[in-house]
Amino acid sequence: MNVLVIGAGAVGIGLAASMMSQNANVSLFARGRTAEAIRKNGIERCGLFTHYSFSGDEVTVYDDYEDIAKNSFDYIFITSKTTANSDISQKLDRHRDILKDNFKIIIFQNGFGNDEAYLRYFKKSEVFCARLITGFARHKRHISEVTVYTEPILIGSLQNQDPKDLKPVADMITSSGIRCELTDEVDKYLWAKMLYNCAMNPLGAILDVNYGKLTESEYSVEIMNRIIDEIFEVINASEYETLWDGPDEYRKLFYSKLVPDTYSHFSSTHADIKRKIRTEIDTLNGKVIELGEKYEIDVSTNKIIYNLIKSIENDF
Repeated sequence: MNVLVIGAGAVGIGLAASMMSQNANVSLFARGRTAEAIRKNGIERCGLFTHYSFSGDEVTVYDDYEDIAKNSFDYIFITSKTTANSDISQKLDRHRDILKDNFKIIIFQNGFGNDEAYLRYFKKSEVFCARLITGFARHKRHISEVTVYTEPILIGSLQNQDPKDLKPVADMITSSGIRCELTDEVDKYLWAKMLYNCAMNPLGAILDVNYGKLTESEYSVEIMNRIIDEIFEVINASEYETLWDGPDEYRKLFYSKLVPDTYSHFSSTHADIKRKIRTEIDTLNGKVIELGEKYEIDVSTNKIIYNLIKSIENDF
């Protein structure tokens, strides 16, 4: 099995090491200091589960699609920031000769609707999405630490395509120590993650606090509750579904388990703002706003949060 991982951050390195541990032939697409660090040091997956380490001689790193041989890859893992999707999808289309005949693209990203950039160029049967709530942290450019695990990685299609061809990938990730399963209901699980991320990620970044701290103020709780209410209204108006009958049922789980389990965690949005780089807000609350406008749903709280993050980004 030949896999190209595009995006050598914490998730990309973690998944690359997972697949390599099961004897997959894995290459990473990376640039700059990250590419240099991987070529010199290789990659590692540490933290929860089995520790895997591979030397620089065992890892192939590309920084230019022109250097990749034709007919190379069975699977493409998209593990970059969602802000790169437009550029990546265009370049994959221009260099589609690197892909084997029955290739599949699997998107391991935050947010919802990330497949849309790839569906401009590729068939529905070629593009799949993963719900990933395993926590990965990259303290060094070549090392990914598994910091949090609550539920399996889930892989499926937002376009009603059968994910059966991805079973070898799911089985290999599972064998590496991180459970991974296929599902015909990936939309439900992605919206579950959206509810969590949209309520907490931008607000935690704006207030410069961890997830748990957000639940200790009646004011931030009210904002999160309104965001959750608006998202349920959007889901109910759309063709999508999620796992709960309504916002009250979800909030019981949210405040009793989901937040306590990740109390000390700071969001990726918070990390992006600290680094002064663009956040993934467009595929989080921005997607809620897009669907709200489509279905004529009031999503004003999501708009305020979105505009605040965009205002912060304006200074980058």
